[in-house]
Amino acid sequence: MTTSIIQPPFRRATINDVGTLAQFVEFASEGLAVYLWTKIAGGGADPWHIGRERVASETGGLSYRNAVMAELDGQPVSGLISYPLGDKTEHISDCFPAVLVPLHELMNLALDTWYIHVVAVSPEYRGKGRGLALLALAERLAGSAGKASVSLIVSDTNTGARRLYECWGYREIAQRKMIKEQWQHPGVNWVLLGKHL
Repeated sequence: MTTSIIQPPFRRATINDVGTLAQFVEFASEGLAVYLWTKIAGGGADPWHIGRERVASETGGLSYRNAVMAELDGQPVSGLISYPLGDKTEHISDCFPAVLVPLHELMNLALDTWYIHVVAVSPEYRGKGRGLALLALAERLAGSAGKASVSLIVSDTNTGARRLYECWGYREIAQRKMIKEQWQHPGVNWVLLGKHL
């Protein structure tokens, strides 16, 4: 990430932020993250430990290295995880968790874009323009990486977030039916949204 683009109240995330980032991932995933982390952890283990491990990774989409935090009075209040997608379709293995298959199918339709994996604001700080500030930052990061488009995925029942994205210029590209297993969620479809810069 280009440091000159990331100015206060934003800062690059560090390894010390993994606990907060795991919470932001959970907010943005609408419960899917903890569902998956619980399955991975197995009986009796702490799913949040798995989440923190995932975010602490040096590689992969959810790595803290792809994250930016926004602070207020020295405390992180919102976060963004975003990164460039490649220009080639990624194979989805038969061993891949079924609940993630439709999400990766949609990501394969957003090739060569700057992908916004997580936009999250702590509940007590919502409704103050922090989400829009993160989207604007993602667009600046995309531009600095030479990407002409940004993309993200939202559930069809997250109408507040979708309204925010569409007001900011995002348009629907495609939908895929959710696979839920035992994950409890009111939605039916995942929706891929995109915006040309």
